[in-house]
Amino acid sequence: MRIARHRIVSLLRQRGQQVRADWVERELPERVDSDEHTGLFALLRLDPADLADTPRP
Repeated sequence: MRIARHRIVSLLRQRGQQVRADWVERELPERVDSDEHTGLFALLRLDPADLADTPRP
């Protein structure tokens, strides 16, 4: 599953994790592959399913 980087950054900023959000913004691609970055999601305590783009009708 691919997740838009801006969604990750937004959630981290809401949590007050500005430094992590800045790092994600600098280091990760625009679309983040959840399978490739499983460890990162675990480290950041993010569930990729919660961040997945909602399908458009």
